[in-house]
Amino acid sequence: MSKKGSARILVSGASVAGPVLAYWLTRHGFEVTVVERAPALRKTGGHAVDLFRPAMDISEKMGVLARLEERATGTERMTVHREGARRPARADLTKIFGAASGRHVEIMRDDLSEIYHDATRDDVEYVFGDSITAISPDGEVRFENAAPRRFDLVVGADGLHSNVRRLVFGEESRFSAFIGAYFGVLTLPAVPALDGELIMHVGAGRTAGMYGARHLGEARALFLFRSERELGHHHQDVPRQKELLRGAFGGMHPEVDRWLDELDRTPAFYFDSISQLRMDTWSRGRVTLVGDAGYSPGPAVGGSTSLAVVGAYVLAGELARAGGDHERAFPAYERAMAGHVRGSRAAALSAARTLIPTSRLGAWGLAQGARLVSALPAGPGRALLRLAAKSARLYNSMIVEDYPPSPAASGGRVGAR
Repeated sequence: MSKKGSARILVSGASVAGPVLAYWLTRHGFEVTVVERAPALRKTGGHAVDLFRPAMDISEKMGVLARLEERATGTERMTVHREGARRPARADLTKIFGAASGRHVEIMRDDLSEIYHDATRDDVEYVFGDSITAISPDGEVRFENAAPRRFDLVVGADGLHSNVRRLVFGEESRFSAFIGAYFGVLTLPAVPALDGELIMHVGAGRTAGMYGARHLGEARALFLFRSERELGHHHQDVPRQKELLRGAFGGMHPEVDRWLDELDRTPAFYFDSISQLRMDTWSRGRVTLVGDAGYSPGPAVGGSTSLAVVGAYVLAGELARAGGDHERAFPAYERAMAGHVRGSRAAALSAARTLIPTSRLGAWGLAQGARLVSALPAGPGRALLRLAAKSARLYNSMIVEDYPPSPAASGGRVGAR
């Protein structure tokens, strides 16, 4: 796998950005190790994520497009129950997705991680069950379990609560901006009647939904709710998180109450604030960040998965273009991604206002808007959605440069300047 004299790069995190970055780095001739705190690929019952056109194009270049489409959730219909309304609104999601992006797939996050990992496992060294404890300026890295090793570069691809970012840049609170909402996901037993349908309950300040996937023997319930202030929980305090969900959604609807009843039985649960990472730079010395670790626009609302895939591809390409010289590559990577990151932050704020309405009128607008877009012919529907959705405009207009492998990158070695 490695080439004599090739730069040695350590990537922390094996979810989405990490494996995508590892794939492209190896294609450019770098020697890559991925370290992951979990003992194996995470199967956390994560929610469905969207891949828009740029991420789909990159995935196609990786040769995994067929597997992505095979594992798509297959959600085609949406039923929206509005608090206080007797009749639900129904929408055709295939029209809405078609209007939002010319190329799109919805896929469970765990499935996506597995597909990207499988595309890299024969060429990349994966170390599971370990994490980084220290990174020295000269590239020596210490681990919880393994012996110290020296790398030319270190990349944090370890998510919103990045360990690498904490070690190199400081505590998360310095960079995290709470945007006024929380979300939770829990796994439910399979619901046979759910096939291809997303069921939503929408009210002022709170939205709950349930959906499945064609190949899963289970369903997911997703909860989003507003809060004027941060609620004082630790991201690993699961009992407190479940208590917060019950308090926010109890009594919304008998169906939602049934979902909440599964909180103490669910095999997988996730909860977090919806916060944005806002940093002036994602690089320091031999270390840089990619995906949510450096510029999360907000989980569940910001298109962060597509942004992570694009960021990983661009970072690998700029390192190759610079022949492994991080002092040139890291600033070029940040310049190339800056506009995409700013746009994603704005789109996330807009999406949060839409998905979690602030009033009963906003809840009515969400239900009626979905029904209207799905009822219109494709052309007018696409035009209406693009006027209303910043994220659709953002991802449809995102241009990503091509980075073909070059001899200089294949033989490059990072110098200690």
